[in-house]
Amino acid sequence: MRGPPPDPATPAEFKLPAGLEEVHSATAVAGAVRRLAGEIRARHGDRELLMVAVMDGALIFAADLLRLLPAGTGLATMRASSYRHGARLPGDLELAADPPDIGGRHLLLVDDIIDTGHTLDRIRRRLLAHGPASLDICVLLDKSRRRQVPVPLAWVGLPVPDRFVVGYGLDDHGRHRNLPCIAAVVGGNGAR
Repeated sequence: MRGPPPDPATPAEFKLPAGLEEVHSATAVAGAVRRLAGEIRARHGDRELLMVAVMDGALIFAADLLRLLPAGTGLATMRASSYRHGARLPGDLELAADPPDIGGRHLLLVDDIIDTGHTLDRIRRRLLAHGPASLDICVLLDKSRRRQVPVPLAWVGLPVPDRFVVGYGLDDHGRHRNLPCIAAVVGGNGAR
């Protein structure tokens, strides 16, 4: 059995960019990912899962989580976006094509954050239409105060306040995805 992965590399000279406030440290994020992987393994054992990661925000989270799951876990991606042209408020949701060959498989839908629930609800309903054997949802961040649509979450990593957050895959105008922590934009409203 493999041991826990090392914490993300956080150079000693790492400083949070101006205009951001740390919400969850890199250590807290790494710990949440390890905990989620352990809980998924406890429920599914060595069952062959297909992880469906929502791009682009879930990229880093999905990659780190995937490395901690059984070797037979597959990976597919889906693109969903409601933020346009650098906006901080969601607009109409656009979904790209569904992953192929998902009928009859055990799906693990992975996303970076859930706030209103509209995006994950639509993705979930679309995937269920293909007849998977099961569908569980795992999100890294939960902004529960903004929930408008109930979504059955199997696993949640960390709560976040009703502020615009970035880091560990989440961005602001294409920046800050590579931060090892979760940070809030100073003065940013609560949308994503």
